[in-house]
Order: sequence, then structure tokens, then C-alpha cells
Amino acid sequence: MIRFNGVSKVFDNGQKILNNLNFEIKEGEITVLIGPSGCGKTTTMKLINRLILPSSGEILIGGKNISSFDPVTLRRQIGYVIQSIGLFPHMTIAQNVGIVPRMLKWDKARIAARVDELLSMVGLDPETYRNRYPAELSGGQQQRIGVIRALAADPSIILMDEPFSALDPISREQLQDELIRLQQDLKKTIVFVTHDMDEAIKIADTIIMMNAGSIVQMGPPEQILRHPASDFVRNFIGKKRLHEVSGEPLTVESVLVENPVTAYPTRGLAEAIKMMENKRVDTLLIVDRSNRLLGQVSIYRILESFGDESKTLADVMQPVEHAVKPHTPLAVALHMMNAYQLSNLPVIREDNGLAGLITRGSVVRHMAEIYSRREMRERFHAG
Repeated sequence: MIRFNGVSKVFDNGQKILNNLNFEIKEGEITVLIGPSGCGKTTTMKLINRLILPSSGEILIGGKNISSFDPVTLRRQIGYVIQSIGLFPHMTIAQNVGIVPRMLKWDKARIAARVDELLSMVGLDPETYRNRYPAELSGGQQQRIGVIRALAADPSIILMDEPFSALDPISREQLQDELIRLQQDLKKTIVFVTHDMDEAIKIADTIIMMNAGSIVQMGPPEQILRHPASDFVRNFIGKKRLHEVSGEPLTVESVLVENPVTAYPTRGLAEAIKMMENKRVDTLLIVDRSNRLLGQVSIYRILESFGDESKTLADVMQPVEHAVKPHTPLAVALHMMNAYQLSNLPVIREDNGLAGLITRGSVVRHMAEIYSRREMRERFHAG
């Protein structure tokens, strides 16, 4: 449906944004462009409706080079949804949704019928919402209007530039579900830009992962999760997701708190108490200048010796009796925490350097994330 042949983009200042892109976006699918900020994903998407022109190469839609299209005509045939929604505040919802059909000279009755059809499609009662103004709607409702406005003239292609990223998590998840449901009926060719891997996995038929203006991997979510092509892809996906998909046992590294509260042994006891108060912890890990773990001290231990102003943490710290390596199976670490009634467990590397800390809270957060992602996928596959 949409084909990029050798497409590059260099801005006037000499900055190269895209480097020889060659790929095809399939008709009737959701293709997600994902990558870190500045990787070129939004630039790639804007090339499709000629908001940006390529420096070299060609872009084909239905086998025809888009450079032969009138830009205005092309854009009216492509739906476009952006993060900031872009509804006109002085127009009613019906006027906002019907703006492109009016430009295409549809008659009033046809526009009104289309507006009501689309409002109903996303669960907004036409009688209630068609004459309201954007300011009278919630953020999630406004974004629904943004989506159906892009659908109003029934375009075959819809571009969506991080459309849900400004919403709260609940509204965002609802809109993702809504998009999946609509796509099952409408079968549009959707190009969706995001930086959120969970969102990409949930909605995409095909993921195009980008970095520094190039495509580093392209394929269905399952393929990318199971067979990441490089360390960059593995790191972007995240170790937690990879462990979950591969079925390999989780390791301590998956639930690591990487920057636990530490102190040098030369700290005074009053300083230590102030640090604990500011960081809201009851235990400090004591490290040397090379971040090697020397011991630990609790608030109770400090208070026992607080009256002696000559003492430092070196005088009151205790040895760390229980610690684990980053690749220790999580099940082993949890058994250790339970057996010795530990609220946390330091994680040390082979050189005794402190890698981080696992806590009951970090384990709970990780398990909640896994449950949430599994629930998303189950709902998606059931939908």
C-alpha cells in the first residue's frame, strides 16, 4: 500500500534525519513506528502526507509516486490524528468532525449522518454531544473526536502521531482498546507513531523499530519479542518483557532498584539521620569510593550510639549477611527474603560493587506490570 524506496532526509542545516529507508506498509494493518526521541519516526510519518519532503528516494501509495499528487488533495484523502488533538474550540463537535467532508463538498444531510454514525461508533450519544464544544469534553472524549474526525471522509490511510500519550493511563488504555475494536471493523491502513513499547505490542500488526534515522528491526510484535535483532532492540524492549515472553526464569536483575540510598563510612550519625529522613528510608547501605559494599546500618543502630558525637557510620555499621548476584533467579532471592524476614536484599556484582537492591515493593511493582501486560494481551486476543 505504502512503499518507501531509498528515502533519506537531510535538513537545511546538514543534519541527516533519515538514512536510506526501504520498507512497505501493508494495506489494512496497523503499522507502528517506534524508537527513542529523535530517531526519525515522526519525520517518516510526515513524509507520507507531504508535510515534509524527502531529500532523496521516493514514496509510493498504491504504486503511484506521491510527488505527483497535489499536496492539499493528498492530505484531504489521508486522516491525521495528533497528540494535541487540534480541535477548533469555537466549533461544535459536529462542525469539527465534519470539517473535511465540508471541504470535499459533501451535502449537509450526508455530513450530519456521517457525524452521528461516527459519534455512535465511539460510544458518544449524538444527541448529547454533537452540539457541544471541545472545552465541555474530557481529554479522552476529545481524543475520541480527534480519531473520528480523521475517519470522517472515510480515508483509506490514517496517520496517528502519539495520539494517546498526553492522556492518563486509564483513558489511554481505553482509547487503545477502542482503536483495536474499530480497526477490526474498518480495516484502515494506519501508521501509528509511539515511543511506548507496551502500546506498540498491544496495537500493532507490524512494528518498525528505528534508531538514528535507520530501521533496526521490522516485523510482527511476537517476532520482535522472541527474536530481537540487536542489543539496542533488546534494551528498548526491556529485560522484563523478554523474560516474560521467553519463559525463562526471572532474575534478580529484573526487579532491581538501581540507585539505592548509600553513604560513605565517614559520615557522621546526625548526617546519616538527616539523609534517612530526606530519602524516607530506615537503612543505609555503606559503600566505599569505588561503590563496593562495606556494610549496612539501620536507624535503630544509629540511635543507640547517637549520643557519642565522635562516632561515624564506620563505627556502627554491620556486615551484610545476605546478598545476591544480578543473575540469581528471583525465586531464590524471594525464598531468602522470606526465610530470613528481610525487607530488602542487596545485589552485588562479582567485584563486590553494589549493583542495586531488591525490595518487597520492587517485586510487587514488577508482578503488577506483568499482570497488566498479560491482561492487555488477553483482552486484545479475545477482542
